[in-house]
Amino acid sequence: MSKCKVISIANQKGRVGKTTTTFSLGVALANNGKKVLVVDADPQANLTTCMGFYDEDNIPVTLGTLIDRYIKDKNINVHESVLHHKENIDLIPSNLGLAMVETELMNAMKREYALEGCLKDLKEQYDFIIIDCMPSLNMITTNALACSNEVIIPVQSQYLSARGMGNLLNIVAKVKRQLNKELKVGGILLTLVDNRTKLPSAIKEELINNFGNVVKIYDTNIPFAIKAAETTSKGKSIIAYNKNSKVTEAYSLFAKEVLKDNERERRKNALFQDR
Repeated sequence: MSKCKVISIANQKGRVGKTTTTFSLGVALANNGKKVLVVDADPQANLTTCMGFYDEDNIPVTLGTLIDRYIKDKNINVHESVLHHKENIDLIPSNLGLAMVETELMNAMKREYALEGCLKDLKEQYDFIIIDCMPSLNMITTNALACSNEVIIPVQSQYLSARGMGNLLNIVAKVKRQLNKELKVGGILLTLVDNRTKLPSAIKEELINNFGNVVKIYDTNIPFAIKAAETTSKGKSIIAYNKNSKVTEAYSLFAKEVLKDNERERRKNALFQDR
């Protein structure tokens, strides 16, 4: 059994911090000694760009390339797609070609498991694979959920962002029932928090009241910061760009929560297997 934990960062709403969370969590886990691969599963290629690979259209092998070869039953070498980042994490990049591949996926056999087929040969090399999903519950996102152990849901601290949570949790439950019985919700992460107002506390209380009995609400909140947006042009995570920022501190604490939950689950599974 692989020790690798596959995590999707997903929300059907955009601009909630999915890409920043994917990159920052990956780096924070790497700083804790973990081997991490991040996967850009969005044709807009925001993660690829944020990590400093700006000419994404000329990257020879992307996620779209791998899925296209897989569904056409061609030999694939997934290692050809892996790019190495200076902050000690790896990336499978994306570009607009992924959008065209999604159309082809609709007619493919076992279409929901193409991404799982592409990633399976990498699992022995990493402790964590983190997938940055697009803001849409489409076939590519379904593929991500179908191959993940858990999904982490970033939610912006606004009422409209929190309102769609029930629908997303229903989709995750459906994927769990029909495609991936191992899938669970790791938790809800409050992002882009403006601590100058009382609204984030009210949003968190609402999430706890409505969903706290079925899903974890992470203790860590990710604050809003202008410098986090500046990192896109630098090819660095906020952790490397501004080591002393509150955002860096928050993502470091969030990574420790993820590691603690992972260790608790590992021990629980080991105890269950011994019985």
